[in-house]
Amino acid sequence: MKYQRILLKLSGEALMGNQTHGIDPELIDSYAKEIKKVFHQNIEIAIVIGGGNIFRGVSGASKGMDRVQADYMGMLATVINGLALQSALENNDVPTRLQTAIKIEAIAEPFIKRKATRHLEKGRVVIFGSGTGNPYFTTDSAAVLRAIEINADVILKGTRVDGIYTEDPEKNITATKFDNLSFEEVLKRGIKVMDTTAFTLSQENNLPIIVFDMNTPDNLYNVVKGKKIGTRVDL
Repeated sequence: MKYQRILLKLSGEALMGNQTHGIDPELIDSYAKEIKKVFHQNIEIAIVIGGGNIFRGVSGASKGMDRVQADYMGMLATVINGLALQSALENNDVPTRLQTAIKIEAIAEPFIKRKATRHLEKGRVVIFGSGTGNPYFTTDSAAVLRAIEINADVILKGTRVDGIYTEDPEKNITATKFDNLSFEEVLKRGIKVMDTTAFTLSQENNLPIIVFDMNTPDNLYNVVKGKKIGTRVDL
């Protein structure tokens, strides 16, 4: 396998399936099964999930809600998604720990870098909830931050499309897909697959990002094997 320790970033919206909100139990179970395939290759797996299927802080703030309060609500939404994914993984016999940047000790461990690393070394999947624990930072930025902290080899961003395009392929069928991009090109083109802070942080720490379609069976497994799937962003 090409990578030994990965950080998988999933959007909250991805968990909705064809629903308008919430969590699709069948879809999250299918994600757990895809993760299990990689887990059985003795790959160390950490995961960050967004919360947009439940509540998005930016949209709450745009409707007059206090931005800080709205962002904390979004962080709690990521914990709900983390609990759901933890349950799905454990139902598939994959040992999992949920750590959160905001202390919620009744349901999750607080994030401690050394403890997270030890869980990974012992063969447990670690889910990081509540983003960075700070308002104004997205879960994309949280994913990059956690990946750097645990010394992950790569960030794998699982989406509904099979990579980065010149335009949104769901809106424009003539959009062209990129196989490789540099961080500079992403920032110059203003590509919004991840926010600017996340890309800049990855660039500064020479941490590659691969954007791929999580909904295609075996894609995650094949990406970890090193097959050319999706779009790779690096120096």
